[in-house]
Amino acid sequence: MFLKVGNRELELGGPHLTELRDSNDLLHDFDAMRERIAEDGYLLLRGFHDRAKVFNARRAILEKMQKMGKIERDTILEEGIMSDGSKTLFMGGTNEDLPELLDVLNGDHIMRFFDQLLGEQSLTYQYKWLRAIGQGAYTGAHYDIVYMGRGTHNLYTVWSPIGDINYDMGGLAICLESHNFDELKKTYGTKDSDNDGIGHYTDDPLAITNKYGGKWATTEFQAGDVLIFGMFLMHCSLENMTNQYRISVDTRYQSSLEKVDERWSGKKPRGHFKAVGSK
Repeated sequence: MFLKVGNRELELGGPHLTELRDSNDLLHDFDAMRERIAEDGYLLLRGFHDRAKVFNARRAILEKMQKMGKIERDTILEEGIMSDGSKTLFMGGTNEDLPELLDVLNGDHIMRFFDQLLGEQSLTYQYKWLRAIGQGAYTGAHYDIVYMGRGTHNLYTVWSPIGDINYDMGGLAICLESHNFDELKKTYGTKDSDNDGIGHYTDDPLAITNKYGGKWATTEFQAGDVLIFGMFLMHCSLENMTNQYRISVDTRYQSSLEKVDERWSGKKPRGHFKAVGSK
């Protein structure tokens, strides 16, 4: 099977693309999960979120999109069929108008998980990166640190599919071993998206592995699954080959005792801006 990863077609099970492994066997053993994420760079946890709550959130998001004219008329709402002329929709922000979504992302279940994983009280950024990826679209390869590196670097991304995502819909892919690419971390990984005018590293996943090593990995996802990783794990997405929106959300979690990137926290997060003194 060939999958469109970034701007490349890669064979699943071939030399450049493999399957992600889940860590459900380690659930409730937080020492083992810390070791796993240090080794692999990520944790894939199946069924982490309550599936029914995820679908409640999905329906609320789709109803919002329907009011915006983004959903094709006379189709089943839950399928998220794109209306003619519609493209990828970014709905980043505090999403206070979507309490069903915040119930999943800010609930006791996930906050207690990070309390235990970090060994101290955790917090989550109020800003949520909610996306509905349209047909033909994908996300280029990048480190998250370039977008949120003004606080602690001991910060975790949680990528949550809001619905079931098969290969054709284009889920997330990660570059194995990329959290250990010291040269890349010391160059691209030191940049600030606002100050340096930089974003994705590349749309070509092989531009990374051919230079630094590693291998790409992906899987199909179900509503309730999460992919957890740190700031220095290169990742991208598969292209959405369907006429259905691929809805997912990125959220961030860290210790409450460490410095927070002020762009993404507070009741009204400011978002992207240049730091004082930058060019």
